[in-house]
Amino acid sequence: MMDLLREGWLILAALIPSIGLLFLFWVILKHLLEGDRRERAAIRRWEEEQDAARAEAASAADGPGNAAEMSEMQRKDSSGRTDPSGSS
Repeated sequence: MMDLLREGWLILAALIPSIGLLFLFWVILKHLLEGDRRERAAIRRWEEEQDAARAEAASAADGPGNAAEMSEMQRKDSSGRTDPSGSS
């Protein structure tokens, strides 16, 4: 009976470091995933705020000259140059 207990403790002592490392890995991975989820949510909120601000600015600009400026802004490509053909 004593040999069985002694071997059981040896097996348990061999497994404890592996279990501890598995627990640490799980905690670290959990925090990384939660941080990523929170960052994506914050970026989504910021983008929604920016879209709302742009929509508000566009609705506030109701003069006849502003419509031409808005259409010109829509024709600009990503480099900031105006597309002369007027197509996107």
